[in-house]
Amino acid sequence: MKLVSWNVNGLRAVLQKGFFDFMAAAGADVICLQETKCHPADVQHVTWPDGYSAFWNAAVKKGYSGTAIFTRVAPLGVTYGLGHEAHDQEGRVITAEFAGFFLVNVYVPNAQNELARLPYRRQWDRDFLAYLRSLETRKPVIVCGDLNVAHEEIDLARPKENVGNPGFSDEERDGFRAFLGAGFVDTFRTFEKGPGHYSWWTYRAGARPRNIGWRIDYFLASAALEPRLKRAWISPEVMGSDHCPVGLELESA
Repeated sequence: MKLVSWNVNGLRAVLQKGFFDFMAAAGADVICLQETKCHPADVQHVTWPDGYSAFWNAAVKKGYSGTAIFTRVAPLGVTYGLGHEAHDQEGRVITAEFAGFFLVNVYVPNAQNELARLPYRRQWDRDFLAYLRSLETRKPVIVCGDLNVAHEEIDLARPKENVGNPGFSDEERDGFRAFLGAGFVDTFRTFEKGPGHYSWWTYRAGARPRNIGWRIDYFLASAALEPRLKRAWISPEVMGSDHCPVGLELESA
């Protein structure tokens, strides 16, 4: 099963930048999107590729946040949010249940400039991990999306200059380590140990051509799924957003 995740930074914008070509080339069974910045009604005129069913979780606030799942494999069920009203106004989580696992598509809140939203982010991390653990009591879990944190120094081009900044604060990194401590596997690092692999680049100062980036988009998987991990990758050649897609392929159960 081939899974792809992409923070598109505005679905309506990326539709004008070859999104259907991307879908065709990806050949994915499931495509998870973050930061869609739209409601389903905003794209009701769009004819989506045959074979995919779409599931949407839009933010209450127009043009903000939001997630979507396009899948060619019919899910057993789909749920939206974490079941916490404080967290579920921004359309940040969709969970699709498949035969062998839950797939959780997430757009994690940014801590914002000067870490203004860090207290909320820390509470989110705790509540999100509790949610994942509750799912794991039923079957293994795969988490994908923009987690808005670079885990280790190897995961960003300029770690020393960014210590304490949003996405590389001790608190956010500790939040990520809690997922690993709970048994989740950073699938990309299962296959690639080296530096220079990033999934987000600022639009400023020509960062992307110079590969001055951050790896903040992930596939995490329950340890029980580790034997089924076939490959994980990042696709920096795919343009259209300040993020690029990331992917995971599983062997058949």
